[in-house]
Amino acid sequence: MTSEISLEQYLATTAKRSGMHEDLASILLLIASTGAELAKVISRLGLSAQSVDTNSTNADGDIQKPLDILSHNLFAEALGKLPISFIASEECDELIEIDANAPLAVAIDPLDGSSNIETNTSIGTVFSVLSADTGSIFDSNLGDIQKAAGFLFYGPQTRLILTCGDGTHSFVLDPEDDKFYQVSDALRIPAGKHEFAINTSNYRFWDDSVRYFIDDCIAGESGPLGEDFNMRWNASLVAEAYRILVHGGVFLYPGDSRPGYESGRLRLLYEALPFAFIIEQSGGLASDGIEPILDMKLVSLHKRVPLIFGSSDRVQEVIDYITGDAVENTRFPLFENRSLFRN
Repeated sequence: MTSEISLEQYLATTAKRSGMHEDLASILLLIASTGAELAKVISRLGLSAQSVDTNSTNADGDIQKPLDILSHNLFAEALGKLPISFIASEECDELIEIDANAPLAVAIDPLDGSSNIETNTSIGTVFSVLSADTGSIFDSNLGDIQKAAGFLFYGPQTRLILTCGDGTHSFVLDPEDDKFYQVSDALRIPAGKHEFAINTSNYRFWDDSVRYFIDDCIAGESGPLGEDFNMRWNASLVAEAYRILVHGGVFLYPGDSRPGYESGRLRLLYEALPFAFIIEQSGGLASDGIEPILDMKLVSLHKRVPLIFGSSDRVQEVIDYITGDAVENTRFPLFENRSLFRN
């Protein structure tokens, strides 16, 4: 490996420096080791068999694939052996209660991006560790009780991206000893990059403000933004997030007019919250277009939100379009679609 700093050593140093709760390191190490185990399962099982739809759905109504269920069981069984207050899993309708007196809890999407299994595109595990000694998770701003967040992604390498509130750090799994090693300094999202990631097949369902932003990106140098942009779309949230951490740009998954998508499609607790912490610890921003993700409260366990994240300059640009500031500056108000018919 290029680094001799293992995840264990990194967490020990971080705990000594910041006073990290002793149980937090144990939770993070267990998530990492379970991810290493899952990476082996993914690599040796037939992907075509793992991509077959089952007759079951998760709490959000998404079809569960065999690997979704297997991943949930792996993490739930492993975490259930630790002093954890509860596990909130994207695959379960309710909280999994473990130890009511434990100070920490885990929210996890055991297998994010399972629709990509059969195409061998990167898939991952997304998680947050939350304080459980401040009352219900429905009583606090989620950002205030988040102690750590990260994601594993299973691709050419198995990587762990992790923040404990001291920057965002990257680790890679060494398959020879099944340990994670730090491979870079703290990640910082580059500013000024001309890339956006969005599923343009949904263009006709978007609000005008989102369409205007994408139109202006596509217009390039001759458009209001005066820059040529590249578009990226992997349909894998972990892959999109890692690319932005390394190369910059902005990711958008807005709400739209389709039934069930009006408030966005990504889960606040299992996806938006951990990515917001990771991105903001890398110098970026994460928002629903109006409100910072880390300022939000959990109205329901599987609450969905629009999600925009990336470099601060690009995210703020999108926010300006959504709030109307950029639209007013780049289009003659009398003739823009929304100007005469706003509520």
